Amino acid sequence: MPALGGAPGPCGPSAPNLRSLCSGTPNQGSQPQPDRSQQQPDRFTDSGIAIRPLYGPVDLEGWDPAGQLGEPGAYPYTRGVHRGMYRSKLWTMRQYAGFGSAEATNQRFKFLLDAGQTGLSCAFDLPTQMGYDSDAARAEGEVGKVGVAIDSLADMRLLMADLPMDKVTTSMTINATGAILLLLYQLVAEEHGVPGAKIRGTIQNDILKEYVARGTYIYPPRPSMRLIVDTFAYCAEHLPNWNTISISGYHIREAGSTAVQEIAFTLANGIAYVEAALAAGMDVDAFAPRLSFFWNAHNNLFEEVAKYRAARRMWARIMTDRFGAKDERSKMLRFHTQTGGSTLTAQQPENNIVRVTVQSLAAALGGTQSLHTNGFDEALGLPTTRAAKIALRTQQIVGFESGIADTVDPLAGSYFVESLTDEVEAAATDYLDRIEELGGAVAAIEARFMQEEIEAAAYSFAKAVDDGEKVVVGVNRFVDSDEEHVEVFPIDVQLQQIQIERTQGVRAGRDQAAVDRALADVAETARGTGNLLVPMKAALKAMATLGEVSDVLRAEFGVYQPGG
Repeated sequence: MPALGGAPGPCGPSAPNLRSLCSGTPNQGSQPQPDRSQQQPDRFTDSGIAIRPLYGPVDLEGWDPAGQLGEPGAYPYTRGVHRGMYRSKLWTMRQYAGFGSAEATNQRFKFLLDAGQTGLSCAFDLPTQMGYDSDAARAEGEVGKVGVAIDSLADMRLLMADLPMDKVTTSMTINATGAILLLLYQLVAEEHGVPGAKIRGTIQNDILKEYVARGTYIYPPRPSMRLIVDTFAYCAEHLPNWNTISISGYHIREAGSTAVQEIAFTLANGIAYVEAALAAGMDVDAFAPRLSFFWNAHNNLFEEVAKYRAARRMWARIMTDRFGAKDERSKMLRFHTQTGGSTLTAQQPENNIVRVTVQSLAAALGGTQSLHTNGFDEALGLPTTRAAKIALRTQQIVGFESGIADTVDPLAGSYFVESLTDEVEAAATDYLDRIEELGGAVAAIEARFMQEEIEAAAYSFAKAVDDGEKVVVGVNRFVDSDEEHVEVFPIDVQLQQIQIERTQGVRAGRDQAAVDRALADVAETARGTGNLLVPMKAALKAMATLGEVSDVLRAEFGVYQPGG
């Protein structure tokens, strides 16, 4: 048996005199190049891009590596936004948490930090996302179900209790009420003695994709855009190290889009946010360095890598050529990645560990700045502690054992990867051109262009699975007849009542006259042009609830009705 790491045969380490034979040196003679002009593609990526059986020099004929690649950490950032990438520092390992009560989520945060996680990521329940307090009629049955319930400053204090807010970065998946959660976070940090300049993290705050793909919107698009621009301006002044938006392709992909649609529609939304900020009088380099993006990772490894590389290059060119950004940080597409929730299967759920590993490799090979890996049991419910730890260990094994962090952009120059990156970029650019013809992202959303394209892609994929053209292991091939028992995360049936009592206690113990004055200031500012986050912060500090602030804005802005 050969020693570990040794290879038998003429090319193993025991035969150094055959090095020239094994290295493919020119003395082997000239080999005929295959004629690929007649190749007929018989395989396609998930976006429908044709894949040829073989790639070689002819596929990159006339290709300009200086223009298409550049160097890592330099325009057009195809190879990554930092010169050293993971040789200098691994991506932030940011496991998603958030369920039930603030106290329970706080304990999960501490468990993950003790297990080696390097950043916090928080999910919120549907009432919090939709601007309802836990005792609202519309919150019935949903409190704490898909994330943590946060009704007031009292809940945020419990959520962040005993956590180092000056050291840890926190990502919050929250959109319509994103400004409220950010202000609550800032207020608690200040109570901990941490000034705004020292807190770091991200709010998703990407309302446009809610109209396209996810549905947790409150107000119509245009007043919602005002809230986002106000957040940009507020953070530029008070929270300079906070990422003001995470422009999200993740949920677009979860709704059924292709990889090409994911980056095209997300970049179109990004363009709309930049245009809105410029229209409000902001300088592009005052807010663009704090823009960030959020991508999905699916199973088609090479298309996913190509997607990330193409998106970086496209954004760099958009910011430079279209918006005249001068600050290099404004041109960098920095992004977080989450493995694909929609790819997880309830059948043979432990197979999902392998899927998550492939998706993690794609994110790392594509140059992500942070990564969340899904628990293998998330097709069945919230991740158990065991599943969350396996998901984190998956990242750690990829980062510390696989070798992909040893060199920057290890797939650069691959005939296949570079060709595919160019094709993904071309297809996404075609979509951007169509959206521009419709008048931009907001107009395209109002015309349901993006929604209908995603619906068509989702139908096509589902049909391919049903017909057996797309193999899903354990679902339409390699199926087991016996169902596997998997532990499911328990739901606390008493949670809603406990949360209701806490929120009602907050209302009973506050200075109601001060709250009423503060909410009146929010309403007056909403009717004018001032920055809404200033009076909102004062109201939340006076112990106004999330639902009360949202109700004031509902009264002023109205509520979005699809198709209305």
